[in-house]
Amino acid sequence: MKYILLIYEDEANFVGGKDTPSYRAMVASHMALAGELAAQGVLQAGSGLAFTTEAKTVRTSRGKKMLHDGPFAETREQLGGYYVIEVADLDAALAIAHRVPLGADGAIEVRPLSD
Repeated sequence: MKYILLIYEDEANFVGGKDTPSYRAMVASHMALAGELAAQGVLQAGSGLAFTTEAKTVRTSRGKKMLHDGPFAETREQLGGYYVIEVADLDAALAIAHRVPLGADGAIEVRPLSD
């Protein structure tokens, strides 16, 4: 079964952007995990996302489309990346979710993909 692991954490953990040691260490941790999952034949896809300052949201309200800067949800945590994995069951997906690196506080949402 295929699952998506959505990675949520506060972008403030990476103030200074992609050139900071904390950001580079996080990327290295993700690359190591992705390498392991690929070697096991579990990893289907995955990517980090650009910072929310580069995001746009198209929202429909009363049939009218509106464009907003950034993500629409007002939260402390932002969607920062994802893995798509194919494993036997939810327990296997959750075991991998526990291994996904987070900078500090954060969450990994595990959701089955619909066929």
